[in-house]
This record gives sequence, structure tokens and C-alpha cells, in this order.
Amino acid sequence: MAPNNIDQLTIDDLRRAGGGGLSIEEAQHIHQLIKQAVSKANAEAGGGQLMAREVWREVVSSRVLKPNHPHALHQLLYYSVYAHWDASVHGPPLYWFPSLHDSKLTNMGRIMETHGPRLLGTSYKDPIASFNVFRDFAVHHPEVYWSIILKELALTFRESPKCILDTTDKSRPGGTWLPGSVLNIAECCLLPSSHPRKEDHSCAIVWRDEGDDNSDVNRMTLKQLREQVVLVANALERTFRKGDAIAIDMPMTVNAVIIYLAIVLAGFVVVSIADSFAAKEIATRLRVSKAKAIFTQDFILRGGRKFPLYSRVVEASPDKAIVLPAIGNDVGIQLREQDISWKDFLARDNQHSRPNHFTPAYLPIDSAINILFSSGTTGEPKAIPWTQLSPIRCSSEALAHINVGVGDVYCWPTNLGWVMGPIILFSCFLTGATLALYHGSPLGRGFGKFVQDAGVTVLGTVPSLVKTWKNTKCMEGLDWTKIKSFASTGEASNVDDDLWLSSKSYYKPVIECCGGTELSSCYIIGSPLQPQAFGAFSTASMTTGVVILDEHGIPYPDDKACVGEVGLLPLYLGATDRLLNADHEDVYFKGMPTFKGMSLRRHGDILKRTVGGYLVVQGRADDTMNLGGIKTSSVEIERVCDRADESILETAAVSVAPPDGGPELLVIFVVLKEGFDKQPGKLKTVFSKAIQTNLNPLFKVRFLDVLISIHMSRPGMLFLQLSTTIYLDRNARIQNSKLKSFSLALRNKQKHIDILLITGEQCEDSARVSQNCF
Repeated sequence: MAPNNIDQLTIDDLRRAGGGGLSIEEAQHIHQLIKQAVSKANAEAGGGQLMAREVWREVVSSRVLKPNHPHALHQLLYYSVYAHWDASVHGPPLYWFPSLHDSKLTNMGRIMETHGPRLLGTSYKDPIASFNVFRDFAVHHPEVYWSIILKELALTFRESPKCILDTTDKSRPGGTWLPGSVLNIAECCLLPSSHPRKEDHSCAIVWRDEGDDNSDVNRMTLKQLREQVVLVANALERTFRKGDAIAIDMPMTVNAVIIYLAIVLAGFVVVSIADSFAAKEIATRLRVSKAKAIFTQDFILRGGRKFPLYSRVVEASPDKAIVLPAIGNDVGIQLREQDISWKDFLARDNQHSRPNHFTPAYLPIDSAINILFSSGTTGEPKAIPWTQLSPIRCSSEALAHINVGVGDVYCWPTNLGWVMGPIILFSCFLTGATLALYHGSPLGRGFGKFVQDAGVTVLGTVPSLVKTWKNTKCMEGLDWTKIKSFASTGEASNVDDDLWLSSKSYYKPVIECCGGTELSSCYIIGSPLQPQAFGAFSTASMTTGVVILDEHGIPYPDDKACVGEVGLLPLYLGATDRLLNADHEDVYFKGMPTFKGMSLRRHGDILKRTVGGYLVVQGRADDTMNLGGIKTSSVEIERVCDRADESILETAAVSVAPPDGGPELLVIFVVLKEGFDKQPGKLKTVFSKAIQTNLNPLFKVRFLDVLISIHMSRPGMLFLQLSTTIYLDRNARIQNSKLKSFSLALRNKQKHIDILLITGEQCEDSARVSQNCF
């Protein structure tokens, strides 16, 4: 049990938290530094709760805590500092604070120092004091901001844009961005440039194969990357017709990156498919995108084991597959007659008169380059086309918010089937950073050693991954102190897990990122020019207009702490204006209110704005849930579960957020057909297998219960009796709004009720899931 306050800590407390690894001398030294920090903070803040921030600032700046100290010691100090912190009055506790000197060295700080005085006049002070003013200026003058950013990125236009933004076409609420411009965004990634400074000998990619943890890190220069991409582009051009859609379903290896860039360079369209998908999900994506072929591997290597991939892809019946070997030069499996090995595919270009030459396909800025998929609530994933605007948007946020640039080594374990794959690819090659890839599982020490040996300076994560690293202690003894910032996306972050992560590099900031495939970016994020709080977003992204709506669709004032559905201003460079298999207007604009004469764009998140203006995602306003960083819908889960066993009449899938934050948990409620009696434990196994086979092997059913009776205890009150108890903390709450009409068959009668919290207790029927009935 931690003491009530930091000034009550004793040397014995420190040694106990040190777990025997802290000498008496070191404990005494830390104790003395803490006393000095408290004394200095008290003198500057004059006591009170706000002193806690100054104490923590001093603890971090004087490096009282070391990355190799036990996590229990970090916990003891952090939670003791903020023991009496009242977030309802002062906002969330802060753990990282920008310095004025360092702020001016960031990409955004440099831009502000250069352009701020001219654009803001005398109201400009410095990058920290003026950040909110500058961001607000960018929202209202996006043409000015984007003209600056276009010069910061490695962009070469074949035909320059007529203007930055054209809003004359009122049928396009998002406007027309960079009209008239023509380029090839893959060529921009591969060409040397003076600003940002990219040269042929610059290191473009570093990588290592799992199992080779003690070998040197592999490196590829920009020139070598370009030559490999050109080789594949020539082979593609000899095989397919311009505009064809070509899928990639394989781990994010160096070859996968080369294939991706070659497809775009040659004027084809990438179809992104995650290598974890079941055959039925692969087939759906191939059908919707009309893919003419698919690049894949024979196997996936993880932890010294081989997992079949080609056989799963073949089950989806692609027209043609180009198959890469996971090991060596030859595929280790018999191919279909129409399929071809990677070696034979490349050999088709051996007779090319100029094998190192290729003329890129120059296309209008709004031409599709990539089809990605995002789950909706209809059971079929939305097919989202990325245009050449999308890489500009995502790389601009890496530049401005995550502070990625020349000299950085940027690593984010992901896959080209997910939006983060293309995002990190373009974010590196358009800012001049080096892309770091680990060919294997990121769960273990091998990945951490690669981060150390490759000199990674920016590390992106998913909260589930951080939790695994912390719980398994697999990263102990590694040096991650070259990391200048972390980034996190995909799920809600857990405060204690991020405390562990940040501490590994002397408390560098964890930039929280939340966006969407259809936005090609984040709409809320952190900034190196603002103090950061664990698990919270400090700002909307540059040029993004965000409003939080009350239950009547009326925006709350920007300075008011509140909770509501988010709406986005429609002028958003890089956001979609079309979908391949759904009505874009219906999905993103229909039913949304107007704001200052503009139709708001729907995103679907419920946002909480705290005191102090920090943002926390509270869940979804629709039936979308986030499982292991993958968005899916309750409809998809229920569709699979309803068919999983003959005893099932109907199911309801909800996701529950743990009380201390972190990834959502999948909970399924079941109604059995009359005459059947099934144990929840057995059904849980059946459902898990069905979901992993038909949807994604990463999805796990955490809790399951069977409804055995229902009655109205009084108007507005439901009594739901279950066969067993779901063991969740009483402070847990359902994060996503899974309130929907759930048709329950009971005694041969249909009843339509709203699911709230089903625990066998009386719970008030509500339109929100923020109620706590556990």
C-alpha cells in the first residue's frame, strides 16, 4: 500500500518497492532527491494540489527514477505524488512537460517560430504558449497551413495544384483539395530530396529477422530500395493492366513494403488484407475490391514455428497468387496451377532492356492508390479508398505531432492490412525518417532487442502489446533510452501500462493517437508542445475542427468539460469522399447537425472533454467495438455466434472497458432455444472457436452468460437472471454503446428491450451505457 502522500515516503518504503534490488545508499539518494523536489515545488507552487505537478516535474527532470528501476518503485512515486489529486477540479494528472528550448527544436516548433510572428502578429509568443492559438488559426485558414506543410514533405508534383482548397462545389462538403495536381506519391517516397534531406546513400529501412537477435541489423539505402521497387514494378507492368487492384496479405516485411510501393508506382491499386484474417474475410475483401491477384507468403514464422498462410489465402479463391517464401529462396508448398512463386515472378523481368528504369504512372491527386477496410454495423466491412491525398495527411501528422523527421528511426509493429501499415510507411519516406521492421512477433524480447540495436527513436505501440511487455518482464535489461517519443493507438490506454512504457526512456511522452481509416489520420492526438497526461489526448490534430454534441445535437462550448458524440468539421484534407460498397453520404453525413453553416462529418466516438481541455474516448455511439486494436461490429460477432451451435436462439455481443482503462473485453449474452441446457463454459469455447475461425484468430471471448429469466420489476426497471455470475470489478463499465433492440425469445414470446448491464441485479434502463450497475 502506497503512503498517502509523497512527503510521507520513507527510505524503507523505497527499498520495499525496489524489491531487494535497491541498495541502502541508492534509496537514501532517491529519498534526498525527493525531499529536494518537494521543497522546490512547494516554494514555486505555494502548496495545494497543484504542487503535485511541480513535484513530478522535478522528479522527472532530475532523473530520480531510472529505466532499470523496478516498476513498483515508479508506481510508488507517481501514485504518491498524485495521491490527493482531484481531476474533477484540476484535470488529469500530468507526467510530461515540454521545455521551451526543446520545443523550438521540434518540427512544429520550428514551423511556428518561422511563420508564427507573420501569421499571428504580436499574439505570437513561443511554440508552447502559442500552440493553441496557432492550431486554431490552422483550423480557420487551412490553405495557409497546408501550403507550409507541402514544402516540409518530400513531394514532387508533375503538375502543381491550382490552389490548396476549392469550396465552390457545394455538393462536396469536404471541398476539393489540391485541384489539378498530378503526381505519383510512391515516386515521392523513393526520390532524393533537399528538404527533407534524403540522399541515395541515406538509410531507408533497417530490419532484423526473428531468431537472428544477435546478428547485425540489416540496412537498405534509398537507392537500393528504389532499385528493388523498380524491379517489381516492371514485373507488375508485364503481368497486369493499369488500374488493376492487387492485394497484399502477408507480414509487414521489407518485401511487403517493396511490393506496396511498386504497386502504387506502376499505377495499380493496393488492396490491404491483414495476415490474421480467416479465409472468409479474405474472400470478402477480394470480392469487394475486385482484386486481380494477391501477394502472400507460404507460411508465417512466429516464435520458431511455421503457420500456414498460402493455404488460407487459397481457400478464399483469389484469381492469382504470387507467393513469397518465408525462408530461403524457394516456396515450401505446392502451388495452384495459376499461381506463381516470387522468384519466377521476378524472373519475368530478366529480359528487360533497362531493369533499373521505370516510368511512374502520374495520376491526378484524387486517384485511388489503396483500398483499406473498416468494419461497420452491417456485417460487411466498408471498402475505403485512399487517394494520393491520404499519404500527405498521415505523414503531416507524423511530422507535426509525433515529431518524426530526418535522422529518426521509426518503428511501429503493424501490418499493411491495417491502416497503421501504410501510415508508417508514408510517414517515414515522406519525412526522411528510417523505417524499422522486425520480421517476427513483437511480443517478446527479440523485438525489444531490435528496438535497442536499431537505435529506434520513435516507437509506436498498441496498448495490448505494452501490457504484455510489462506483465512478462521480457524487456528487462534492454536500453531504450534513444527513444525520444512513443506513440499509441488502436485501443484505450491503461495508465499504469503507459507509466511503465514511458519510464523506459526517462519518461518520454506517449503520444496518444485516435483517428480512422476513412480519415487517413488522427482527429485527436497529443503534441510535443503540450504537457501530456497518461491515456488522454491533449489536442485535436492540426486543421481538424472538432465539436462535442449534447443529446440534442447541439455543440458544447469549446471550453466546457463535457461528454458527447463527436462531430468533425468537413474540410478535412485526406478524408474520404466515397466508399466502394456503401453510400458515403449516408454513412458520414446523413442525420448529422450543421455547425456554422457546415454539415458535420460523423465519426462515431463518444468523447469526454476534461477540465483543462484534455480528451478521453468513452466508446462508440454505434455498435462498433474495439477488440485487440481491431474494430469490428456487434452484428459481425452475433452473426457468427448465432450459427455456432444448434442450441442458440439469439446472442448479444457487448464490449466492456476495464475500470482502470485499457483494451475492451468481449462479453456475450445468450438466449437458448426451449428445451436446451448448455453450460456457459462450453459455449464460451464454441463461440471463441467460431469467432476465431470465421472472423479473426485474435478475438477472444472473455465472459459469457446465459439468460434464464426476465421480468419487469417496475416500469423502467429490468430484472435479468443469469445462469452464472460474470466476474468483473464493480467499477467496470461498458464502454461502447451496445444499446440496441435485442429480440429476446422467452416462453415463445418476443420481447424487445435495451441491453444495459446484465448481472442479475436491477438496473435502470437507460439510453447510455455510462451507468454503473455492477
